[in-house]
Amino acid sequence: MRSIGGGRHLEQQHYDDARTRHLPSKGYRVLRFWNNDVLTNIESVLEVPMEALTSPSPSSQPIP
Repeated sequence: MRSIGGGRHLEQQHYDDARTRHLPSKGYRVLRFWNNDVLTNIESVLEVPMEALTSPSPSSQPIP
């Protein structure tokens, strides 16, 4: 998963890690991006979700 949401703070790291493990169990694919990439290389960043949408999900569970 790659997310856009500001810098990663140590106190939120455990929450983010737990969420990253939980979401795939519900059929979601997590994509994370560095803030700098979003700000300076948006074209390449936007290619990643487009590719993810056209490729099979790594999860064995169907997306609801």
